[in-house]
Amino acid sequence: MPELRTVPKEIIETWWLPFGNHLSLERRCSTYTLRNYRQAFDDFYFWLSDSGMWSGGLDNLTSRVMRDFVIEAQRRFDRRTLHNHVSGLRTFFRFWIKNKTLTRNPFIGVPLPKLEKRLPKFLTEEQITLLLKGPQLLLENQTIDPYVAWLDRLILELLYGAGLRISELTGLKHGSIDRSAGVARILGKGKKERLCPLGSVALAVLDHFVSQFSVPHAETDFVLVTQKGKPIGPRYVQLMMKRYLQLAGLPLDMSPHKLRHAYATHLLNAGADLRLVQELLGHARLATTQVYTHVSVARLKDIYQKAHPRA
Repeated sequence: MPELRTVPKEIIETWWLPFGNHLSLERRCSTYTLRNYRQAFDDFYFWLSDSGMWSGGLDNLTSRVMRDFVIEAQRRFDRRTLHNHVSGLRTFFRFWIKNKTLTRNPFIGVPLPKLEKRLPKFLTEEQITLLLKGPQLLLENQTIDPYVAWLDRLILELLYGAGLRISELTGLKHGSIDRSAGVARILGKGKKERLCPLGSVALAVLDHFVSQFSVPHAETDFVLVTQKGKPIGPRYVQLMMKRYLQLAGLPLDMSPHKLRHAYATHLLNAGADLRLVQELLGHARLATTQVYTHVSVARLKDIYQKAHPRA
C-alpha cells in the first residue's frame, strides 16, 4: 500500500492555517468548504513541489504555469472538482495578496474546461408519497420499532416539508422551532439565518413523536435523537433513506439532498415565486435557485412531447 503523503508541518503553519482561520472565522465557511479547499491546497503543493516550483516562490508563478497545472489536474479530478479546487486556490491567492504577502494571482485569466449542465435529479410528487409511506408500512407490518418508525417519518417529513440540508436537519434543536407560527429558524451556509415553514404534517408528526415517546424537548435539546437520547448523524439519515427507497421500489441513488431538490421543484411547478424559493432554500445567489426552473421547463417539454399531436 503506497505511503500517504502529507504536506510538511511548516508549510501548513505558514500558508494554510492563517488562510483556514480566515475561511472559518471571518468568512464562516462550512466544514465541507474547508475540507475541499484544504484538499485543493495539498494537491497544489504536491504538484509544485514535485516539479521543483514551490521553492521558487508563489509570487513567481505565471498564468502559463497555472494553465499547465489545470491541464494535468484534469487527469486527477473530474471537471466539477477541478472548478472547485481552482476556486479555492484563487481565494487563497486573494487572501495572501490582501495580507501583502503576495503581489499577484496567477490563476486570473486561466481558462477552465466547461462544465456539463446537469439538471438536479428529484422525485416526483407521486414518488415522494410512496417514500413517505415507508415508515408507516413497516410499522403496520411490525417489522420496525415504533420509536424508529416515527423518528424516520419525522426525518422524511422535515427533509421534504422544509427543504433542509442534511447538516441543518441533524443540527435542528427544539428552541429553533416556533410551533405557533409553524416555522423553524435555520442557520445555514455562511451562518446565515432563514425561516423555514415546516408544514402542518411535519408539525403533527413532531408533536406525536415528542408526546408518544416522552422525547426531551427543552430548547437546547436536539429534535432528532436515538432512543438513547443521542443526536442522529448524517450517516443514519443516508442509510434510512436507502431503506425506504428500496421499500418503495425507487432509484437507490436518490440521496437525502434529492428531497431538497424535490421540495424546490414542486414549489416552482405549483407556481411559487423564484425569489421566495431562493429565500426558503437559503441560496445566496438567485442563479443557484434558477437551475430548478430548468427542471420545471424540462418537465413541461417532456409532457408536451408525449401529449401534443403536433409535437
